[in-house]
Amino acid sequence: MKSQQPGTTSGTVRNPVGGHVPVAGGLHSVGLSYAHDLKAETVQVFVANPRGWATPAGNPRQDEEFRQVCAAESIPAYVHAPYLINFGSHTEATVEKSVESLRHSLRRGRDIGALGVVVHTGSATGGRDRSVALKQVREHLLPLLDELTHDDDPFLLLESTAGQGASLCSRTWDFGPYFEALDAHPKLGVCLDTCHIFAAGHDLTGPAGMHQTLDLLVDTVGEGRLKLIHANDSKDVVGAHKDRHENIGAGHIGEDPFRALMTHPATAGVPLIIETPGGKEGHAADVERLKKLRDG
Repeated sequence: MKSQQPGTTSGTVRNPVGGHVPVAGGLHSVGLSYAHDLKAETVQVFVANPRGWATPAGNPRQDEEFRQVCAAESIPAYVHAPYLINFGSHTEATVEKSVESLRHSLRRGRDIGALGVVVHTGSATGGRDRSVALKQVREHLLPLLDELTHDDDPFLLLESTAGQGASLCSRTWDFGPYFEALDAHPKLGVCLDTCHIFAAGHDLTGPAGMHQTLDLLVDTVGEGRLKLIHANDSKDVVGAHKDRHENIGAGHIGEDPFRALMTHPATAGVPLIIETPGGKEGHAADVERLKKLRDG
């Protein structure tokens, strides 16, 4: 997988479709078994407790088996960093732990052959101005990007939020100042979550809603920066600022925008990961539904 770049796959499908898979009990033995049950063409995993600060060492045998299977089956793999990470926090301890946690996810991502590590863009806590928070993002996140010097280091993929609180990045144009703060680093990319961007106020419905939103994203960050898509429907209406995922076609986004998503030039070769409700049965149904929308 060293030769692959995020947003490409050695297979023939335009958009590999897969899901976030559980790995408790073994990255390879549990995670890839679950992925095979979903008929997933791409996978996303946690390499640490997503709601904690622990930085556990991996199991070298499981890491290597996971890496080898993903390479042999042309399955692009991604890591999602813990949710607590916030480089815009006014609390020094949170920022220090965020550095340690993200560095761990990036290193573990390289260990398992992941193409990208997804991190939430955070918020300006403590009532501080966004510009102050973004300076802090630059101070602590840019050095981590500069550490990504190996050919098989993953990309860092910024995932915007649903716009809750003092979010630093929720609308497409918010990626602009964030990229500027990080000098549009060559290892920087975007993970677009359809539920988040819809909840933040981008109406993805209608004849051209999805394409217009993707056009705005490309206008902001440039071509080739969209590396991964979290394909999730929304339980809430557009602009609700609520991060509540729904199964594909069962929420307020509906099926048609996902079909449109897979026809936009910016998404060519970009994998889709579902993070929807319903356990394995619901996940398998959503993977199948997205494949039908892609191939139909």
